[in-house]
Amino acid sequence: MSTLVNENETVDSKRRTLFKLSGALLGTAALSSGLSRAFAADPVGTATFSPPTQANPIRINFNENPLGMSPKAQAAARNAVAIANRYAKDEIVNLRDKVAQHHQVPSSSILLTAGSSEGIRAAVEAWSPLGSQLVIPELTYGDGEEFAKIAGMKVTKVKMLDNWAFDIAGMKAAVASHNGPSLVYLVNPNNPTATITPADLIEPWIASKPADTMFIIDEAYAEFVNDKRFRSVTPLLHNGAQNIILLKTFSKIHAMAGMRVGYAVAHPNVIALLERHVAGEKINFCGVDAALASMDDPAFIAYSKKTIDLSRQILVKALDELKLPYLPSEGNFVFHQLNTPLKDYQQHMAESGVLIGRAFPPADSWCRISLGTPEEMQWVAKTMHEFRQKGWV
Repeated sequence: MSTLVNENETVDSKRRTLFKLSGALLGTAALSSGLSRAFAADPVGTATFSPPTQANPIRINFNENPLGMSPKAQAAARNAVAIANRYAKDEIVNLRDKVAQHHQVPSSSILLTAGSSEGIRAAVEAWSPLGSQLVIPELTYGDGEEFAKIAGMKVTKVKMLDNWAFDIAGMKAAVASHNGPSLVYLVNPNNPTATITPADLIEPWIASKPADTMFIIDEAYAEFVNDKRFRSVTPLLHNGAQNIILLKTFSKIHAMAGMRVGYAVAHPNVIALLERHVAGEKINFCGVDAALASMDDPAFIAYSKKTIDLSRQILVKALDELKLPYLPSEGNFVFHQLNTPLKDYQQHMAESGVLIGRAFPPADSWCRISLGTPEEMQWVAKTMHEFRQKGWV
């Protein structure tokens, strides 16, 4: 019996396929039950799977959410087009207030941004004239380093520990040895490794209030985390911390990467500094209304999370069978080791209709694979097994 979804398959039939993948294939009754509850509200249901081609590949190279936006968000975006000749003044205020309510902070603690990248850039520009350094792990999301170089800010990279873990002690030493302010950038879960840094390593450092140090905590993938050692820094902000800029985005769990909607959460005094380095909260009307609708669609968020959990299990199962080492994933992607050059692996995958992640030096023998739909990951798993027979993986 095929587990692929054909173009004539009904929503109910598609659900049954996913239940079989989560239950019969993987033997995970709890996950199957969770998927059943998530799908019961019918948050999505129109996407179908067709075998990929080079012209229409499986795109698992940019950590995008394969589901597409919530149908409610899509409808809101379409409706916004009709009134997009106007500025989204009231709607922006509504989104800021809704985000503030979600994080249980005052609206003055929220700054809406074009994705989380604008928040990174604003922080770098705000701190760069002060003789600041940017302290980052050597393997992490690259926008911080890129913006720092543009701003002429010193970048201090700290070597990773075993299994590409953050060296928090090494980062502390880098801050302590710098004669001037420091901007510490931590992505949690990290990209490209998909691993978390336990809260017990981060929170004491922030709470110690090292002099002239601001922490940028990028939690773009936090909604995918299952590891109990992870905690958002939001409670620290509730307690009045003034040395944290929390960055969030609608790109990942909400599947709105192309809409470019994100935000920063910080003490109002910090938000006031960041505001000087953005062109106002000029988010596009469609993105604002889609974000508002998506926040009011918990069934879709549950569906998104459970689907990624299942896709991860499918890929990890294949990696285990192929005996390819990988890091424990807490995001919508997996970082695994290769027995072949990444460039060759990318080429073979592309020729098979699958796009995978780019190189991430210094992890030159590792590959980042974003998580597609369960049907897509079944195809990818089958392709990886075929590659093993050909000596390509």
